[in-house]
Amino acid sequence: MSDMSQLRIDARGVAWLTLTRPEVHNAFDDALIGELNAHLDQVRQAADSGEVRVLVLGSEGKSFSAGADLNWMKRMVDYSVDDNLADSRELSRLMHGLDSLPCVTVCRVQGAAFGGAVGLAACCDIVIASDRAKFCLSEVRIGLSPAVISPYVQRAIGSRQMRRYALSAEVMDADTAQRLDLVHRVVAAEELDAAIDAMLDTLLATSPQASRATKALLAEVVRDTDSDATRERTCQVISELRTSAEGQEGLASFLEKRRPAWTDTSSSASPPSSTNKKGSAS
Repeated sequence: MSDMSQLRIDARGVAWLTLTRPEVHNAFDDALIGELNAHLDQVRQAADSGEVRVLVLGSEGKSFSAGADLNWMKRMVDYSVDDNLADSRELSRLMHGLDSLPCVTVCRVQGAAFGGAVGLAACCDIVIASDRAKFCLSEVRIGLSPAVISPYVQRAIGSRQMRRYALSAEVMDADTAQRLDLVHRVVAAEELDAAIDAMLDTLLATSPQASRATKALLAEVVRDTDSDATRERTCQVISELRTSAEGQEGLASFLEKRRPAWTDTSSSASPPSSTNKKGSAS
């Protein structure tokens, strides 16, 4: 595997997945997509086993990701429809894999996020961006479409806004992206890592079991918002959680005014240096 991205799992169960192609603004190509898919498979296994509780998706350098790599686009000129279909399916697997991870996902956006990078942000549960970040569904400018990422971005910003920004390819600043619900919080560039750390502290204080169950339930609810089956499923989830070991511990700790047993108050959650691969999962 090449070295265009890195995955590290720290002692608190935070997985740091980082794009490491700053020299090309972390642009996508088929090799990077393949790497990210492999990393997400590892994260899913670790999340299923309880080793990972939160994934932070970020990147090195000035840009979060500039979208498609220029050399990849040059190669795609000669691709057949079948070749393009295979490529698109791998990108679709990446988006679905990120969107459906059982753990909570946080996206750290420090700069430009164009094309498929907007899809990555939309697939994450929580997006925190620098005030220097910019977002653009740029595909129509070069005769393409944000097709594969469209279900996730449209879910985030709504169909009306999706029509505008997918058809105009306008650049959104961070505040606009926040107003459209693509971004949850915008902070000054120098405060971005502190904001990520604060969010991790908040997430790691929650029940691991309840967090996984809630994320899975919300995915079901959005697919079928108002039906007898959905209402029954919501009743089942809360009933199972109330009688579980973590549910009982959570209720007891609340009533006894103490911290729950799963709370870990250990070390800082600052991202690992790209040059320090100790503890790397790949």
